[in-house]
Amino acid sequence: MEAAIQTLLHWFGMPAVGLPAVFIVAAVSATLIPMGSEPVLFAYVSLKPDDYWLAIAVATAGNTIGGMINWVLGLLARNAYESLKGETHSRAQAWLEKRGPPMLLLSWLPAIGDPLCLVAGWLRFNWFQCMIYMAIGKLLRYITFTWLLTEIPKSFWQELGRFIGL
Repeated sequence: MEAAIQTLLHWFGMPAVGLPAVFIVAAVSATLIPMGSEPVLFAYVSLKPDDYWLAIAVATAGNTIGGMINWVLGLLARNAYESLKGETHSRAQAWLEKRGPPMLLLSWLPAIGDPLCLVAGWLRFNWFQCMIYMAIGKLLRYITFTWLLTEIPKSFWQELGRFIGL
């Protein structure tokens, strides 16, 4: 996966570090590809603390775009399914439809967040409302995790690096 990201960055002429890398990793990690964006964001903020809020905004934008990619994939899958099989409803679908786009505040959660975005597209929830709720949830996650990670003393990270051989 790392080689693919490096190739992608090189292809677009982007640096391997910096805000473009934060954006791309955040976008890719919000798709169904298993990957975490927090380490890249934390590394960037550690190197450039003056860009703290800018980096969080860039990561949030990238992660929201990745979530919207899942939404579009869900919509396309639903349209293809219905053209083959016709309309269908289940209890799970009714439960999700009752909650609507606000359920995407949880789009940041590991394991269920990305599929939630896909399901929102499948259920044809309003794309704009979905994008807003996704962005709010993802922003709150990045603020929380980045703040927590920056509160840990640098000596801890240095010792951890020595322990794992970096």
